[in-house]
Amino acid sequence: MKSANLNGGGRNIFNRVLVANRGEIALRIIKTCQEMGITTIAVYSDADKGSPHVVQADEAYPLGEPTVAESYLNIEKILKGCKEKGAEAVHPGYGFLSENPEFAKQCEDEGIVFIGPSSEVIALMGNKVEAKQRMESARVPVIPGYHGEDLSVETLVSEGKRIGFPLIVKASAGGGGKGMHIVKNTYELQTAIESASREARSAFGDATVFLEKYLDKPRHIEIQVLADNHGKVVHLFERECSIQRRHQKVIEETPSLALTPEMRDEMGEAAVRAASSIGYKNAGTVEFMMDASGNYYFMEMNTRLQVEHAITEYVTGIDIVKWQLRIAAGEDLSLNQADLMQRGHAIECRIYAEDPEKGFLPSTGILKKVELPSGVNIRHDVGIESGIEITPYYDPMLAKLIVFGENRNDAIEKMIWALGNYVALGVTTNIQFLKAVLEHRAFQAGDITTHFIDDHFKNWGEKPSRLPPEVIAAAAIADYIAEKGPAAHAVENGEGVSAAVNDDPHSPWKKGGKWRISACFSGTGASSSGGGGS
Repeated sequence: MKSANLNGGGRNIFNRVLVANRGEIALRIIKTCQEMGITTIAVYSDADKGSPHVVQADEAYPLGEPTVAESYLNIEKILKGCKEKGAEAVHPGYGFLSENPEFAKQCEDEGIVFIGPSSEVIALMGNKVEAKQRMESARVPVIPGYHGEDLSVETLVSEGKRIGFPLIVKASAGGGGKGMHIVKNTYELQTAIESASREARSAFGDATVFLEKYLDKPRHIEIQVLADNHGKVVHLFERECSIQRRHQKVIEETPSLALTPEMRDEMGEAAVRAASSIGYKNAGTVEFMMDASGNYYFMEMNTRLQVEHAITEYVTGIDIVKWQLRIAAGEDLSLNQADLMQRGHAIECRIYAEDPEKGFLPSTGILKKVELPSGVNIRHDVGIESGIEITPYYDPMLAKLIVFGENRNDAIEKMIWALGNYVALGVTTNIQFLKAVLEHRAFQAGDITTHFIDDHFKNWGEKPSRLPPEVIAAAAIADYIAEKGPAAHAVENGEGVSAAVNDDPHSPWKKGGKWRISACFSGTGASSSGGGGS
């Protein structure tokens, strides 16, 4: 689908935008650009040639080798693509170069609009220590900890004892749980500091670490903000992102059951204050941690579009990507805080090519069949289709499934149904795991923390077989036939199990009791349908 040139009417919007990303988020941005009459340019690695985002775009630019370093993280190639294709602006999506201040700076130097905040703000908020110091000066609550300049092991150990245990050692330039260690006592502290520093240097090229008080039963609450180029900032309320695995979100929802109307207003005002204090522009997210007593603390600010932005769009009716483009083009933010409101309830599930029964290890292969559930208020942000190859080069997230309901129970029921009717065959997915989480009584009661998966699904891979009873029965019959040899000939001739077991007084098929299996079966197997799996 190509975009129509509908620009005009006095709107100062772009003519050509390069989308420096791939998969579902690239497709999401491309469609919104085309809706606005903007010509889109996709980029792609050799592994993504022919992918949906490339087909959807008006034009495409090749990046070569599939490794991220040589493709989606290669600033030189992407800027060259912008120049050759005449792109006025570049949208980084999320991940890859979206929070890379050097990329934003080079775009600025080349006269290409970076659709996001300035390079200086990205650099500031990318440094967790500096960010927390700035938030403290803006009167935004910050988790008790140590963010000082003296980072010697001796000082960190001394400060750790002052803060008290348990505490967390974190990488200053980190994210996604890398360089993060929970410390329960003094004896573990020095080792944790040294390990976190090594991991941070390896992952981010910056060995700086800091200390934070570990919160009891924490919830992860974030506030979406929009800010124009003239100092106006509004918030679009909260998202609850507490369901995580390995510090990565997998299920998000809005509104959060943990917030009263008064707390919602207070946290929203704190987020606006945070963005205003640093001269923030465009869309961003202020992330907070909340303890069991309802105290909330600034954790970090994501200076980009969030993966979970769609649920906010559902409950507010605001197209966040469209506003990113308008703000970057210099338009004033016409939204007023007093006019914004939440309606209903939205939930998002991230569909990953990974195996929850094997520690969420990524899965690769050909997606042989993809069928998406359809219904009222069911949204799919996808970058997959039947026949596409899932490679090991990129993040294993395949798609996002988003539903909207009149209330939380309605949304949960809709999501469970949608997951049960989601087909993605050929690679192992987390679809059934997600469904199990939503069906859990604690989740449905809203009793959730960032430890929810560890607390309730730690032994997911060790659970008894979830195969249908007829499959279990058929397997038992097959084993019995293999063991009895000739005596099983009667079964093969269609005479039923009874003829084969009559010769064996110890046969399990002769036993009665609560779990007795009938001697008569029809068919030789079972079929399954629905979500994911391999």
